[in-house]
Amino acid sequence: MGVIAVGTILLMLPVSSANRGAAPFGDAVFTAASAVTVTGLTVVETATYWTGFGEAVILVLMQLGGLGIMTFTALLVVIIGGRLGMRRRQAAQAEQGILDPGEIKRVVIGVAVLSATIEAILAIILFLRFLSIGISPGDAAWDGIFQAVSAFNGAGFTLFTDSLAGFQGDVIVLGTVAIGIIAGGLGVPVWADLTRRRRMKLARRRWSFHTRLTLLGTAILLVLGFAVITIFEWTNPATLGAMPYGERVMNGAFQAVTPRSAGLSTVDYGGMREETLFFTDFLMLIGGGSVSPAGGIKVTTMLVLALATVASLRGAADVQFIGRRLPSAAIRQALAVTVIFASSILVGTIALLIAADVQLSAALFEVTSAFTTTGLSTGITSSLPGVAEGILIVLMVVGRLAPQLLGAALVLRETGSTYRYPEERPIVG
Repeated sequence: MGVIAVGTILLMLPVSSANRGAAPFGDAVFTAASAVTVTGLTVVETATYWTGFGEAVILVLMQLGGLGIMTFTALLVVIIGGRLGMRRRQAAQAEQGILDPGEIKRVVIGVAVLSATIEAILAIILFLRFLSIGISPGDAAWDGIFQAVSAFNGAGFTLFTDSLAGFQGDVIVLGTVAIGIIAGGLGVPVWADLTRRRRMKLARRRWSFHTRLTLLGTAILLVLGFAVITIFEWTNPATLGAMPYGERVMNGAFQAVTPRSAGLSTVDYGGMREETLFFTDFLMLIGGGSVSPAGGIKVTTMLVLALATVASLRGAADVQFIGRRLPSAAIRQALAVTVIFASSILVGTIALLIAADVQLSAALFEVTSAFTTTGLSTGITSSLPGVAEGILIVLMVVGRLAPQLLGAALVLRETGSTYRYPEERPIVG
């Protein structure tokens, strides 16, 4: 909240806006909140409304937001690990290797180094590509840095007036941005595990259960998203239908990546079919990996619920996967997070329908995008009244903090009981 307040003040300075006048408070606070929560929803055009100074403020806000989210969440994991019972703490530490309170310094430094390294690689590739297509060296460098930070942190901001629609046929730009989005959405525990296992002897190299779940869930969502979105939009002239076949496939794949809380697009979401928008709502609700800048209920939460459903259909007493048994507490927590998220989106959608004259599908899409800090939009954000903008700001801030705080609270509230009531089963279904 403090960073949002400072960002709002800086964006209201005359030097921040292109017309040299002070930006209205509503525009400044919405942009600052969107940048710090790494959402990407905008009420003004970033490329034309803000000066270089204003863009630099947005860049710093995105970086602080992404680093802060990852560091804050990683430290929550450390703190929770220190408050668990000895047996559970040792088991979790053996799996993740980051739950020792003595590891705090290493975790914080690791997050910063990871972000800087990946963003630098992305920025260099984008700089060289922008340079090769005729953009001046200074602009190419700035655009590359800005886009790299935005992609890795899933912020959704861009310095191009049409998001990335101008690069529909550029496999280098879209591929680099997509890799940055996926890399940022994996999360700190996965990257820590991947780098740690790489240095270990082959006989001891085995990914943790969390890493395997995250990688599997990410792959499933990318393939499923690509197939569904490409099929639904293949003949839509307002999106993929007007492109050559090769570009349809490439842009369909990119649109499967960006709902992982990235908010960048190469097509006009306002022209998408209703079924595609609804399916994208589902992808945005899931989001990315735990301890990452991505929003949503997280990939592992989705997989835990899916595994629990399969186990129930099979009549299994335990939920098991790849040689591990999931504790019932994890299943209850996954269910609680999902229900709370879905309920919040429902309430937010009703509030937006009351505050603004918009269609249900557009309201649901905008609220889901804000609450999961994705940043995709059907184009209605800039035309919303002040009250509706305020609703989206609240959704972005709450949606940014909810997964981390809710997950921590559910874990820390786990308590044993000295007695149990008699069991009696209601009729289900």
